[in-house]
Amino acid sequence: MGDACGCSGDEPRTGEEAEESAPERLWQVSELQWAAVAGVFLLAGFITSLAGGPESVELGLNALALAAGAWTFVPGTLRRLAKGKIGVGTLMTIAAVGAVILGEVEEAAMLAFLYSISEGLEEYSLARTRRGLRALLNLVPNEATVLRDGAQVTVDPATLAIGDILLVKPGERLATDGTIRTGRSALDVSALTGESVPVEAGEGDQVYAGSINGNGVLEVEVTATAADNSLARIVKIVEAEQSRKGAAQRLADKIAKPLVPGIMILAAFIAVTGSVFGEPRTWIERALVVLVAASPCALAISVPVSVVAAIGAASKLGVLVKGGAALEALGRIRAVALDKTGTLTRNEPKVVQVAATDGQSREQVLRIAAALEARSEHPLARAILAAVPEHEQAADVEAVTGAGLTGTVDGRPARLGRPGWIEAGPLAEDVAAMQAAGATAVLVEYDGALIGAVAVRDELRAEAAEVVARLKASGYQVAMLTGDNERTAAALAAQAGITEVHADLRPEDKSTLVRGMREQRPTAMVGDGVNDAPALATADIGIAMGAMGTDVAIETADVALMGEDLRHLPQALDHARRSRAIMLQNVGLSLALIGALIPLAAFGVMGLAAVVAVHELAEIVVIGNGVRAGRAKPLPPAPATAKSAAKQAVPETAGV
Repeated sequence: MGDACGCSGDEPRTGEEAEESAPERLWQVSELQWAAVAGVFLLAGFITSLAGGPESVELGLNALALAAGAWTFVPGTLRRLAKGKIGVGTLMTIAAVGAVILGEVEEAAMLAFLYSISEGLEEYSLARTRRGLRALLNLVPNEATVLRDGAQVTVDPATLAIGDILLVKPGERLATDGTIRTGRSALDVSALTGESVPVEAGEGDQVYAGSINGNGVLEVEVTATAADNSLARIVKIVEAEQSRKGAAQRLADKIAKPLVPGIMILAAFIAVTGSVFGEPRTWIERALVVLVAASPCALAISVPVSVVAAIGAASKLGVLVKGGAALEALGRIRAVALDKTGTLTRNEPKVVQVAATDGQSREQVLRIAAALEARSEHPLARAILAAVPEHEQAADVEAVTGAGLTGTVDGRPARLGRPGWIEAGPLAEDVAAMQAAGATAVLVEYDGALIGAVAVRDELRAEAAEVVARLKASGYQVAMLTGDNERTAAALAAQAGITEVHADLRPEDKSTLVRGMREQRPTAMVGDGVNDAPALATADIGIAMGAMGTDVAIETADVALMGEDLRHLPQALDHARRSRAIMLQNVGLSLALIGALIPLAAFGVMGLAAVVAVHELAEIVVIGNGVRAGRAKPLPPAPATAKSAAKQAVPETAGV
């Protein structure tokens, strides 16, 4: 772990080294393993004391407990001290040494035991974050097909050079960025941009690594190597931002940085000055008692107890918080950036409107459309088929790349496709209105005549407007960041009550915008896809929609909302704000205690036994206060109207 956090690790490792050594399970964290060993020896020493066993055995067991707990932070602390770096580990080491010199080995062992637990939990949360980058690798195919001397050659994507011509067949992922030279298709770019509906692309259009080709064969000229394509840039941004977060100091370290040298100087001053004007042994002992009095015992346990209680309560609410640093940061948030697709919406396109020409019915339009789409895997097809559960299948169906479908229904010719390939005619105004509302419009033709248009849109979550209103009422700045087009973004933002909208964004654009917001106030980014990973990492806190999210989003984020109810977002923010307030109360009490004990110890008013007793009492008080962070109210049931709206059959609510 990093220096700044004052913990036990050595120098920061590279991303690959850290990922290879990252523990997969909580029990694999070395700090927690050593803490468990220390706990066993501490318990054995306590039992020996209760049973009236030999003091030498009790002392030996406590010494072993101290050695096991101290092994997790003392070596690293000494290495950092040699470089002039200090943290809370430095103060813990000094306090432990002082306690041992004064014969309080059990006190020193307890201090080391508690601190090693808090360090282990921190290491585990960071390890989970490092593993998130692995999911990005799944977006790059293991091999790519290139055209060389008129022949198809299979190569490793890492060997692709600028100017190579890729042959991309239907259903294949693009191995790197490029420009289409021949062919036309609909590309699924949701992993990169969050665009919920496939994007039409043809000759001259730029395409990106990780995109999935639809139903056309493409020849793509490579414009970026594997090391410099879209996905590689995402990885670089995420790694850089995670390093920034890893170097950020925790609350305890911010306190320890000025406290440690101050206490050391004070103790040295007491020992030297007292020795000049009085009995050296007396004043040296008082200086050591001052060191113990200044030990952050209550501070060391109060924050971890609050964190564990708060994180446990959050998990019961369906919110996964990855460690104390994440909880502290979540409590400071004052601005929230929301992705659209999969966050404000469910990423499940639905039929929202059907327009029919004179003499035709909505049912007839949907029937013909569903018959043509019966065997298609296109997202628009799934939306149309969901609107017509019982449908027939058209015959002789053929896909026209970049345009639509043709076939026969009841022996008559039928077509379905985008405006332009099929003329909108009398439905031109309806189609324009559909597109203005952020929907994708497809036209349906039957027996040579236009019969209707179907609008498909990824609808807003039922609770989205309520959540945005609650965030604004709590004083948060709310913004929407999306890769979708301006029309779609503006239409859905208006429904949600969001006025700050940023659309047509690439992953790096989202990251840049979040960085700008973060400079103004602490910012959280909420997203669910690979395209959100850089912004999730750039924000002070990344929050993933866990149930809907990709692995990389969930692992990159600091917090995951494990359910599909967006109301968990303001609930999590409120819970973290309250928990942070409790942490600050405990920190304030701990520092006040230290401030009171130091002069009493320095002037001999309190001896070592009294100082230790007060520390133990203070630990009980702060633990009791910290446990309050474990109280959290569950969400009330979703309003009946919202539930019914989500379940209601789309054709019955669609406009005409």
